[in-house]
Amino acid sequence: MNETTQLPYFRQAFYCRERRSIPVVRKFARKTLIEWECEKRADDVLLCVTELATNALRHGVPPGRGFRVHIYLERLESILRVELHDSGDGEVCQSPTHPSAEDEGGRGLLLVEALADKWGVMERNPGKVVWCEFAIE
Repeated sequence: MNETTQLPYFRQAFYCRERRSIPVVRKFARKTLIEWECEKRADDVLLCVTELATNALRHGVPPGRGFRVHIYLERLESILRVELHDSGDGEVCQSPTHPSAEDEGGRGLLLVEALADKWGVMERNPGKVVWCEFAIE
């Protein structure tokens, strides 16, 4: 019997620690979703990519360094996974705090938690990986 193993689709990109990287990350993710014909949850995915990249810039990437974005698609399992890899020593709280109405920030991980099917944090040396997953069918 011949069984075909289907490898996951994968894209990665590296970005500098600059504010202007955020729209470029978003464009990279959008292009990837279009190429993979994975646009059903594109708005949710793009918002989460934007929030995770913004958090990486604000809290996870030391000056002079950058961050890496990985996007995986497991077609057989219908799962899209986004990972942001940074080299900072900041920690990510697994239970996002709820900011007050007056707070200007602090809602990024709440949005990720609400929009993604799963999310979490993994250690890497140096730094961490913050990831989220979406069922695409």
